[in-house]
Amino acid sequence: MSRLQVSVDYGAIARNVERLCAFAPTAQVLAVVKADAYGHGLVPAAAAARAGGATWLGVAQPDEALALRAAGDTGRILTWLYGPDVPAARLIEAGVDVSASSLPVLERIVDAAREVGTVARVHVCVDTGLAREGVRPAELPGLLEAAIAADDAVVVVGMWSHLAWADQPGHPTIDAQAAVFREALAVAEARGARLEVRHLANSAATLTRPDLHFDLVRPGIAIYGLPPVEDPAGRRFGLEPAMRVTASLALVKDVPAGQGVSYGHDYTTPAPTRLGLVSAGYADGIFRSAGNRAEVSIGGRRHRIAGRVCMDQVVLDLGADAPERAGDTVVLIGPDGPTARDWADAVGTIDYEIVCRFGGYKEKAPV
Repeated sequence: MSRLQVSVDYGAIARNVERLCAFAPTAQVLAVVKADAYGHGLVPAAAAARAGGATWLGVAQPDEALALRAAGDTGRILTWLYGPDVPAARLIEAGVDVSASSLPVLERIVDAAREVGTVARVHVCVDTGLAREGVRPAELPGLLEAAIAADDAVVVVGMWSHLAWADQPGHPTIDAQAAVFREALAVAEARGARLEVRHLANSAATLTRPDLHFDLVRPGIAIYGLPPVEDPAGRRFGLEPAMRVTASLALVKDVPAGQGVSYGHDYTTPAPTRLGLVSAGYADGIFRSAGNRAEVSIGGRRHRIAGRVCMDQVVLDLGADAPERAGDTVVLIGPDGPTARDWADAVGTIDYEIVCRFGGYKEKAPV
């Protein structure tokens, strides 16, 4: 069991989705809840997103789509990341929309649809320049022809792609990918596809590129209150971080100047001071590289991690005559402490990884 306590304000998630709906008034909103809702809890986060106005949910993995159905969600769900071994029959029977990125995947979907006797709803994914999932434009006509030939088993209801550098507004790849996407839409429409939804915009494009909203936007990280781009107004686009991460101060003790702290003595006390021991470490999701870099908060006072992060504990230099006591709450992430971005900057990553990592180590408790 983790010694971290992760709590999630699901009301904040609902309000964030409401805000994102306002940013895209001409499009539907697909809330991306993949990876256990970025560590925020798949089922409750999905329910909060629905309450905020999301008409679609999106997950990478098929098992998460099926888990949402098992939990009672009856709305539109899209799943997209798999190979020809996709459990297509189960997804089709559950009424989940599926993505086709290649001819072998489409063929598997067709076979499964015929097996269960239900027409599959397919979104064709086009690789417009990210070079991850998606059919290359040169291969798109062949994939569409195969789908048309199997019209007793599948109907192409959507076409989509994903942007590589949307988190850098103005980057030339954004317009370049958008042009490729529009060309792909024209190819599909010329072959008689009647698309219900065309979707390209992630969180960043939802917030900054209304011309790329099309019929559907797919915000992910922004749902959880973490903007992927800086807000020129300095208000975080009105988004509220939903995750709070805390631990406990297990021990407080006085040490002299020159005391080496933790493995390897990477930190030495510069003066007589009071050290605090936090009962959580890298086994609980705290980055080992956070030593001497990341900060936590106790009672509103910031303290940097002193020395190396251990498997199940870290040490803080609290300062001489510090008021902190054993049993105090240590805030790693929260409105009364550091942000996920603070941690990302400290350890050289992005806030996406921070919330996924911390959220993955503990059952989420609602606020």
